[in-house]
Amino acid sequence: MELLDRYLQAVQKHLPWQRQEDIVAELRANLEAQLEDKEAELGRPLTQGEAEDWLRELGEPARVAARYQPERYLIGPVLFSTYWFVLRLTFLWVMVIYVIVNAVQIASQNLGYNAVVSALIHAPLALLTTAAWVTAIFAAIEFFLRNYPSKLPANLPAEISAFNSLGANWSPSALPPVEASQNGFGKPRSYFEAVVEVVAGYLCLIWLLLVPHYPFLLLGPGALYLNHSPFQFAPVWVPFYWCVVAINVLQLAWQSVNLARGQWRFKSRSQLIVVSIVGLIPQIILLTANNHAYVFLKHPLADQLQYGQTVDTINAGVFKCMTLILVITILQLLWNAGRKSVAAHRKRIVHSLETSGR
Repeated sequence: MELLDRYLQAVQKHLPWQRQEDIVAELRANLEAQLEDKEAELGRPLTQGEAEDWLRELGEPARVAARYQPERYLIGPVLFSTYWFVLRLTFLWVMVIYVIVNAVQIASQNLGYNAVVSALIHAPLALLTTAAWVTAIFAAIEFFLRNYPSKLPANLPAEISAFNSLGANWSPSALPPVEASQNGFGKPRSYFEAVVEVVAGYLCLIWLLLVPHYPFLLLGPGALYLNHSPFQFAPVWVPFYWCVVAINVLQLAWQSVNLARGQWRFKSRSQLIVVSIVGLIPQIILLTANNHAYVFLKHPLADQLQYGQTVDTINAGVFKCMTLILVITILQLLWNAGRKSVAAHRKRIVHSLETSGR
């Protein structure tokens, strides 16, 4: 029944993504058994109106999914995924802005280490304040949606239409149509989350392009220390940097195309695999650097005796870290490629079973 498929699809969007398939499969088996019993009683298939009444008795999709969610109080199951996404994104940008503002202030006023320590101590307070404001805003939205659902506009976007299900007069016929199968993985995202991800990607790219001109954006107060230290970066970091920029441009362009084509709901495992493969290039560039040299002395003749051992230790540490990162990246790449192969194999089996069943 197409209406049942639409109902289960709506339930699935509110389920923990790690267990979505198992929960939906269990629900489908139970509901199809109930449907068969009802139709056996009547001696005929349910009409559209009878099917809608039956689904209405089962409950709104968000409430059905809430039975499989850990109990939450201020933020309900419909809003929680968006709340958690916004909270993490806000934390990220609050910390970026916090570091930039304090770094500029410390650098411009020539403040000492006490100012750095003070900034580190007050960072958790900035995060707690941010969390309080974001939570308060979403709690207010939750209260409004739960207590005044009739005030919602009738022409809400599809991504927000799930809020209508909080009202007592929700209609199964208003459920969105069954979506085409997506070549993706993970929890489905809302349109808002996809747009925010792309916008954040552009801001990150701008930040990355500004780093060579304003090193404090990356190093913070450490940029001042680097200028006055006897060390300097080796030339190998230049091609590494531009490879990282190119990978970010590739990923951002791919995400923008997916957004424009309406393929934003699920993450693409193919995209993840391609980006991971391309991401091996900058790592290989560092690992194949001449003599594994990542840091030089500005004045090797004068400072070799005092800082030569420190340079060797830094270079050896960077090489070991990059080797470990490369191994982890390759293992992740193999894991994702294996998952994609298994998913494709299962899809072929399901398709063959459906074809033979017809």
